[in-house]
Amino acid sequence: MARIFITGSADGLGQLAARELVSLGHRVVLHARNESRAHDALDNVPGAESVVTGDLSRMDETKQLASKVNALGRFDAVIHNAGVYQTGPQEIFAVNTLAPYVLTCLIHLPHRLIYLSSGMHKGGRPKLDSFTNGANGITYSDSKLHVLMLCKAAARRWPPVLANAVDPGWVPTKMGGDGATDDLRKGYQTQVWLATTDDSRAKVSGRYFYHQKESGYNPAADDVQLQERFLAVCNEITSVSFPMIGEPELCEQR
Repeated sequence: MARIFITGSADGLGQLAARELVSLGHRVVLHARNESRAHDALDNVPGAESVVTGDLSRMDETKQLASKVNALGRFDAVIHNAGVYQTGPQEIFAVNTLAPYVLTCLIHLPHRLIYLSSGMHKGGRPKLDSFTNGANGITYSDSKLHVLMLCKAAARRWPPVLANAVDPGWVPTKMGGDGATDDLRKGYQTQVWLATTDDSRAKVSGRYFYHQKESGYNPAADDVQLQERFLAVCNEITSVSFPMIGEPELCEQR
């Protein structure tokens, strides 16, 4: 059975994925923004191994979260599920763009990385110049393009790791709202599948999935020069560098 860490698993798709994984016998560590939500997370996912806390809108807490996760030992998979939608550009940028970058860089590399993107990323633009200008103008769609760029960069730079992105669809969670029309169960099954299955269709890297099938995406995500600029600017802002393939941490994954 696999050991999996899921960001943003106090509610929504992260919580549902955690419940499904626990029901299948996997070991799951949850993440919540603060201690109050941590208690709720454990109550709502009986059988979870533990929960760690950290506010992903705060860079210091995001870095501390990585340390807390590393202190628990290694994981087979990390699901970067946390995200915000109806809020200002600075918080969108911090939680949806910078937090997954920092956690990807600092958490001991698992065998599998799963990133929650969105179909809305197709309307996003990189806007890398905005990164160092207070994140002015960064939208949810932009941030979900950033997530896919990060996934593609990880897959390209780290061949030993399976890194894939997921569009969960427009599902009726707190974020999606009651009017959402996609199947809620299918909204979390793909990340569960990517984190655990031996199905050859999931033993790939750098792909974008919708309901367990590869799907079309914004071609800007495949621009290697753009990916490298993205990593460089995130490094500049966070003072966290993206590990190279030759470093000992990654060699252990071969």
